[in-house]
Amino acid sequence: MDRWTLALDPGDEPMFLRIARSIARDIGRGRLKPGAPLPGSRTFAETLGVHRNTVLAAYRELEAEGYTESLPARQTRVRADLPPRPPRRTSGGPSPDPDRVGFSLTPVPVDVVASPPPAGSIALLGGLPDLRELPTKALARAYRRAANRRGAPLFGYGDPRGEEALRRALASVLASARGLSIDHEDILVTRGSQMALFLAARALLSPGDVVLVEALGYRPAWEALRAAGAVLEPVPVDRGGISVAAVRARCERGGVRAVYVTPHHQYPTTVLLSSARRLELLGIAKEHRIAVLEDDYDHEFHYDGRPVLPLKSADQAGSVVYFGTLSKILAPALRLGFLIGPRPLLARATAHRAIVDRQGDRVLEHALADFIEEGSLLRHARRMRRLYQVRRGALVSALEAHLASRVVFTLPVGGMAVWAELPGIDVDDWAARCEQRGVVFQTARRFTFDGKKRPFVRLGFAGETEARIHRAVELMARALR
Repeated sequence: MDRWTLALDPGDEPMFLRIARSIARDIGRGRLKPGAPLPGSRTFAETLGVHRNTVLAAYRELEAEGYTESLPARQTRVRADLPPRPPRRTSGGPSPDPDRVGFSLTPVPVDVVASPPPAGSIALLGGLPDLRELPTKALARAYRRAANRRGAPLFGYGDPRGEEALRRALASVLASARGLSIDHEDILVTRGSQMALFLAARALLSPGDVVLVEALGYRPAWEALRAAGAVLEPVPVDRGGISVAAVRARCERGGVRAVYVTPHHQYPTTVLLSSARRLELLGIAKEHRIAVLEDDYDHEFHYDGRPVLPLKSADQAGSVVYFGTLSKILAPALRLGFLIGPRPLLARATAHRAIVDRQGDRVLEHALADFIEEGSLLRHARRMRRLYQVRRGALVSALEAHLASRVVFTLPVGGMAVWAELPGIDVDDWAARCEQRGVVFQTARRFTFDGKKRPFVRLGFAGETEARIHRAVELMARALR
């Protein structure tokens, strides 16, 4: 006890409380053991330079909180029945360790969020729209109109399915542009398509359910499915998209709950699932009573011929759960996605949404409803489609001019990237050298189910100007030499 000295915690509380809190801290850290006597009130008051009544008030506070007890002859000690605490190494005051965890944790999910590209680099990243072309003034006007027109009530709680005005606007544009026979009751508005898939997985899957996924695919989607307890099994992807024959063979063995697909522009290869495969996949889903999770992430950007209608547009059996986003048309930061499926599933997904997020941004949803209804969304999508088609041509021309002897690719009919093969090249090493020269792109390893290297790269063209695309490919060719 002679060696124990009290380091007072700083604070604006009354001195007796500061003394009591500091003693309680030392008890909790094990510096004062159960049964240890505290100094007499007179001696302790002199040591601390306070009035004796202040120490007595601190001791009464500690006794009331159950840290100490009073014994005959007015002695105060730490309660003997307190559980012993191991001492911690200190340097005179509290030193919390931010890496110290006082409880068990589940395994860490795979890191699915890519780091932002270094400042000043040319980013050939597929799926990244050109934010410089975003109609920010029109969106700002729509936001102000929504806030001013509807006033204070709009800032309260709303429908977890999303604002009815936005769901009606989305239903109208999806019916006309994508052939979906839906109304507003068939839509759940979410914060991006990732949330839509996450909620669908929670509503649909139980731990241990088997979900078939494309062997080259979108890793964040895989992790959302795993988070719901799914066991993922990869299915080969070829020049026609996912192998529907392999899906059928696996379903005939039994135990499959769902299949996740990107049929319009397969992610990451951009290939289009053929009409024959689409019809066969829907037939398999109906026959084996499995769900088809259809991710239609960039439907608007189709350049050669008319866009193929989603699987959902031909679904007569209620097998397809469809989701998409406005992030590729407008901007990722708006966090606006949607989930469409059988209403019993939507009800379950809505219940999960209410637990984790309650609702979306009501003002933003009304603003986007106005933006859609006045035709601004489709006008912007048409303008960006023309712009991205020009940039697709710029990337193809640059590849043919600087890397024609090393790269093999097929002109994509749609999407926001080119999937290219470089036979005999360590593309991961090449990508690292390119990044040193200020060019960033993705290699196949990021999209492989087994995490192994493949001699393919995904080169996005939507987010950069034609001049910067040409400059990027020049630098890439130098790095390859």
